[in-house]
This record gives sequence, C-alpha cells and structure tokens, in this order.
Amino acid sequence: MELLDAALLARIQFAVTVAYHFIFVPLSIGIGLIMAIFVTRAYRRKDEIDDGIARMWVKIFTATFAIGVATGITMEFSFGTNWADYSRFVGDIFGAPLAAEALFAFFLESVFLGVLLFGRSKVSPKLYVVAAWLVWFGSCLSALWILIANSWMQTPAGAMLSADGSQAVITDFFAAAFNPTTWPRYFHTVLSLLVMGSFISMAIGAWYLIKKRHEAAADRVLRIGAVVGILSTCVLLVSAHSSAVVVSEEQPTKLAMMEGMYEDEVPPLYAFGWVDQE
Repeated sequence: MELLDAALLARIQFAVTVAYHFIFVPLSIGIGLIMAIFVTRAYRRKDEIDDGIARMWVKIFTATFAIGVATGITMEFSFGTNWADYSRFVGDIFGAPLAAEALFAFFLESVFLGVLLFGRSKVSPKLYVVAAWLVWFGSCLSALWILIANSWMQTPAGAMLSADGSQAVITDFFAAAFNPTTWPRYFHTVLSLLVMGSFISMAIGAWYLIKKRHEAAADRVLRIGAVVGILSTCVLLVSAHSSAVVVSEEQPTKLAMMEGMYEDEVPPLYAFGWVDQE
C-alpha cells in the first residue's frame, strides 16, 4: 500500500509539523512588535487601558511561543529521523545555523519572555520595556538563522564537497551564511510577518468593536495595527520586488517553473499573467 511507504509517511509527518510550526512561530514575530509597542505605551502613558492591552499581547505571544517550541523540537528531530542521509551530507553546514538559532536567539527570547511573564513586579519598569523589545528582537534573530539555513539550501555558497564526495564541507562561514539570497529572503519574510501581525491586531480590535466590548482598548489595538500594517506593506512591496529579482538572477529555472515557462528559462516581465499548463 502507498500509505505504508516510508518516504511518503516521512513527508506527511514533516509537512504537518512544519505547517503548524510556520503558522505559530512567524505569528510570534508579527505580534511581538505589537506587544512591544503597547508595553512601551503603557510605560510612557501610565494608562490602565494600555497596560491591559500589553498584558493581553504578552499572553497571546506566550501561547504562540509555546506551540512554536513544541513543534520546533519535533521538527529538529525530524531532520535526523526522516531525512538522515541529507543530515549526514550537509549536517556540518545546515546544522550550524540551527545550533546558533538555539544558542543565541532562542535563549535571548525565552529569558526575557520569562521577565515579561514573571518579573512584572520584580524588575524596574524600564527593564520591563527593554525585555519586551529584546523578546521581539530575539524572534527576529531566530528568523535570521533559520533563513540562513533555508537560503543556503537554495543558493549554496562557502562550501565544497569532501574528497570522497560523501559530505559538504564548509570553507567560508560568512559566505555560506550570507549567501546571495539570505538578505532578500530575510527582509521579505520579516516584513510579511509584520503585515500578518498587524492584520491579526486589526482583526482582534474589529471583533471587540463589533461586539461592543472594551471599545476604547479595541480602538487603540485597531489603530496601532493599521499603522504598522500600512508602513510594513509599503516597504514589503519593495522587498518583494528585490526578492523576485534575486530569484531571477540566482535561480532562473525556479522562476521559470513558477511562471509556467517550460520552454524559456527566464520569463519576461508581465504586469498580469495566467499560467497555462497546456
């Protein structure tokens, strides 16, 4: 039976894990900025409504963080269990940014999230604000290391095959880490997540306004979400174009596949298009 095929089962398990992971972890980056903004507003204005909103966002962020950790650990193990040959082949390179993400970004994020959750009455208000921004910075740093690993798979650099051809060996860490697609992917991804977080913020504010509950707080959540959404969307247009340009330069075959151009490798630029499989 096809459902008993080990490769198919490995793909299904990995796909489900990654789907949950990539919903909640990116969401934490998007709403992390909203959370930091309201924690800062509560500190500056000494306003009970802003303080209540900040507490709400800390709770929401914690929930997404917890689910992200649970699915992330499962995914890390899956690299070795589901794709053992691949892990052995590029482990020395692919594993480095994953380890760096855990050592630098995850611990930064988790330590200061602990301050947000348990240190409200134990640390100074200024340190509490700093902790909120460091939590968001930690989530963005985490995304950088993960996208370094992903970008290297797309456009490998700073590495060579071993003498027997059984393993990829790193030759230049910085060339591998900051390969041609790292920065375009990173900025495009983070900006996309800020857009997503702003729309979540607007959705929550709109829901409370429709229900006529906590209307003053809902109005502020909606307004902040709208400001973040407009600004990040405008910058996202630029990053989207630059990301597409890099793909056309570094991965022309991939771009041609995306556009359904099976005869010509580099498709021309169209304002509108319809992919015709025939």
